[in-house]
Amino acid sequence: MMKNSLKLIVVLLFALALASCGSKSKQNGQLTGVMNRPTWKGINPYGMVYVKSGQVHIGQSDQDIFNTYLQTKKSVSLQGFFMDDTEITNNEYRQFVEYTRDSIAHVLMGDFYDDDYGNQHLDWELELDYDDPTLDELFYQGDMAFGAREINTTKLIYEYKDIDIKAAAANPKLNRKDLIKKYTVSVYPDTLCWIRDFSYSYNEPYTRNYFSHPAFDDYPVVGVSWHQANAFCKWRTNFYNQYKSAKEMQTEEFRLPSEVEWEYASRGGRDLAPYPWGGYYVRNAKGCLLANFKPGRGNYPEDGGLYTVKADQYFPNDYGLYCMAGNVAEWCIDAYTENAYARQHDLNPVYKYDAADSDPEVLKRKVIRGGSWKDISYYLQTGTRAWEYQDSQKSYIGFRCVLTFLGRSINDF
Repeated sequence: MMKNSLKLIVVLLFALALASCGSKSKQNGQLTGVMNRPTWKGINPYGMVYVKSGQVHIGQSDQDIFNTYLQTKKSVSLQGFFMDDTEITNNEYRQFVEYTRDSIAHVLMGDFYDDDYGNQHLDWELELDYDDPTLDELFYQGDMAFGAREINTTKLIYEYKDIDIKAAAANPKLNRKDLIKKYTVSVYPDTLCWIRDFSYSYNEPYTRNYFSHPAFDDYPVVGVSWHQANAFCKWRTNFYNQYKSAKEMQTEEFRLPSEVEWEYASRGGRDLAPYPWGGYYVRNAKGCLLANFKPGRGNYPEDGGLYTVKADQYFPNDYGLYCMAGNVAEWCIDAYTENAYARQHDLNPVYKYDAADSDPEVLKRKVIRGGSWKDISYYLQTGTRAWEYQDSQKSYIGFRCVLTFLGRSINDF
């Protein structure tokens, strides 16, 4: 009996010794949370500025009796976020276009490799020769060809997937595969918008040159629909995450701003300010215009730009954001409805609706903000709402991205 007891004690001591060598010993039996979590120090995205969390009174900032009934003033609170300091430029958007072109070319060339888990990836290290006959289908051929060898821009299609989180929240019993949405978007801007938007107006040089010529590299991209702007945001997120270390956390997604985020950022910390620079007038004390828009009855060049100007042409607001009034109007993520403010929560409000092709046209309206080079000063006001159809491509609408800040304040880091 004594011998068996000794054996049992030895076994128990051995088991305890093994347990003490495990990971649990590092926590000393205390509730410390999982110890091997990735570190997170926050990010500082290139070309973006931080807009801190805060409260703002949204709504019309100047006297506008009729619109006041539709967009009554409301106090809302917002999580901090990063926002592009300028509108997305032609050269920045061209990076997206060329990435799409090169990815299609790599697929046609069969440039794949398998990772350790058997997944296939494009081999971006391989150089592309666009004179290779394998890539001929990317170019106009036969009767479609005109002059030099030219990319058929209708072939530049970007495909991505997204998960409908709102549908999942509304019905947790939905099958996961039913929540995954696939999107196919033609990425090339509609350069013909410069002709289509204006009757009996000679804008052919802008159609030929605005997106392709280096003279306009730093000008805001136009001719992009709401769908194309969203696809750019999705690509930008994937592009950023693709080149991070495998041990680093994936970042929150780049996206279009909500219209309330846009209005809050536009005011630059000046609550109820009618314009991003804070004043009630569109000229400074010397009579100089403070934004690119349509002065008076149509003296377009008075502000220094007949059409668009460089994305950082005018002084920024107090948040460091350029051209939040004028130059080009900007897409927001919200669907447009006249009484949106009455429906929205007062914490991070947004009104989203993903309209299907079969939906009525009225449900395909999306918010645009800030006014453009062709608009009168009323549309430059921080509280003025406007809209355009989600598939429209206009010579006066562009966009910029935002990125939700993860944490209380950037100063916490």
